[in-house]
Amino acid sequence: MPKRILQGTVTSDTNDQTITVSVERRFKHPLLQKTVRKSKKYRAHDADNKFKVGDTVRIEECAPISKTKRWTVVTEASA
Repeated sequence: MPKRILQGTVTSDTNDQTITVSVERRFKHPLLQKTVRKSKKYRAHDADNKFKVGDTVRIEECAPISKTKRWTVVTEASA
């Protein structure tokens, strides 16, 4: 099974080697046909501590690194 890759914005970088990434998805409501925005936060492994709050990054699924980290940063997403 291929690893999922998501794109989101860094919302926190206070922890060592960890960033929190907010990923937003948009979909059309099945009944109302209105576009709905939902966001979810993921904790990702950032070994070099090089990403800061506000950066747009790509994260990839990986084996569990800690209790809450199951994602790793791949690259900084191009704008």
